Amino acid sequence: MQVASDVAALEQLETPVPRKVKPERFRSFKKYWDLYLIMLPGFAYFIIFKYLPMGGIVIAFQDFSAFAGIRGSEWVGLTHFRNMFMDSEFYSVFKNTLLISLYKLVWGFPGPIILALMLNEVRNMLYKRSIQTLVYLPHFLSWVIIGGILINVLSPSTGIINQLLGMIGLEPIFFLGSKEWFRTILVASDIWKEVGWGAIIYLAALSSIDPQIYEAAVVDGANKWKQLIHITLPSLMGTIVILFVLRLGSVLDVGFEQIFVLYNPLVYDVADVIETYVYRTGITQAQYSFTTAVGLFKSVISLILVVLANKAARRLGQDSLW
Repeated sequence: MQVASDVAALEQLETPVPRKVKPERFRSFKKYWDLYLIMLPGFAYFIIFKYLPMGGIVIAFQDFSAFAGIRGSEWVGLTHFRNMFMDSEFYSVFKNTLLISLYKLVWGFPGPIILALMLNEVRNMLYKRSIQTLVYLPHFLSWVIIGGILINVLSPSTGIINQLLGMIGLEPIFFLGSKEWFRTILVASDIWKEVGWGAIIYLAALSSIDPQIYEAAVVDGANKWKQLIHITLPSLMGTIVILFVLRLGSVLDVGFEQIFVLYNPLVYDVADVIETYVYRTGITQAQYSFTTAVGLFKSVISLILVVLANKAARRLGQDSLW
């Protein structure tokens, strides 16, 4: 017994003491330090322009004065929120925001998917790349430039559209001054500008589908339509759901610059949205606290929609953000 215990003690002495292992995250940081360095500008952008300004939300609960500052302004609680819900103009603005956003979601969200599916079927690479370049270009144009183009093209006196209408005996239409046409112009121009850029993600997802699946489907007698229904769309479903959830997060952001460039007093009833309302009331009339309350209300609604859409995606067995 004594000999066995001595041997065990000797083995313990001969066993080297393990070195302290560094945490995995520190090893990862040391190995990929250059990638973390590249990420710093992105982090700085979100911290400076997205998170730090959130401290200004407190003025929604104050009667804010630029001279007294945040610390010296009087606290009024939920007064501005009550005023918001009692303002009849706010309901009109909120209705316009929902309608325009709904139109853009219904007509604009499927656009990049359809374009990506069509481009995916093009086999001539030169033609395919030329089309891709042409549909991507509008994304890089500002709404100021596009607004100038639309104003000239849709002009009731010199616009090419109204000249064509005149050639077939129809009266000219003031598209940007017509309540019946303005929302259609907004949605159509937004789709034209962003459809090519939005198709990039779907084209990347399509390129990851194994070609052998299509080959097996052809052997089984599946035509192009059946391949689309049973292979392509199910493979894209995860990407579609995630982008749809992200889109709902900005459902009340209908595009301030676009509307501000194109609208005019003739179409305020159908074109005035939360963003232009906040600009006109908050900046030009200096009602900072009231418009901050409006912006906070919009952000809360967007957050609720994202959470509900993400929960619905999980319930349906699809990929979700968290």
